[in-house]
Amino acid sequence: MFDLAFYLAAPFWAVMILAPSWGWTRKLVASPWVTTLPLISYFWFVVPHFGELWTVVSRPDLGALQAFLAQPYGAAAIWAHVVAFDLFIGRWMYLQGRERGIHPVLVSLILLLTIFLSPIGLLVFLAVRERSRSEPGYAAVHE
Repeated sequence: MFDLAFYLAAPFWAVMILAPSWGWTRKLVASPWVTTLPLISYFWFVVPHFGELWTVVSRPDLGALQAFLAQPYGAAAIWAHVVAFDLFIGRWMYLQGRERGIHPVLVSLILLLTIFLSPIGLLVFLAVRERSRSEPGYAAVHE
């Protein structure tokens, strides 16, 4: 089940990165519900340990979080959570890139970075997105 989270997200990452201009790519990632697939494995790990997880998130404590993450189910649940939310962020970046006319190769490279280091990928994308707003002709085409 641990691997399932990534394998359920991988096809969406693949089309956004390798075939960003393919007509079916936008159709495949148009719905935010694509992120629910990797969440299947999240629920697999969380449901039996929901009480423990609720304690960790409702009363944040570093020691309790470390203890939860030290368990195979805790680490796997957090992994599935990260995979799903990274996909959600990547999907948003892909759609924003298309909408704003950011070159698909640049967006693909940023998405690749986002798979491995999502906070850095998101910051890079936000900087590129902001720059695209200030380029001549942006307002005429996008507003």
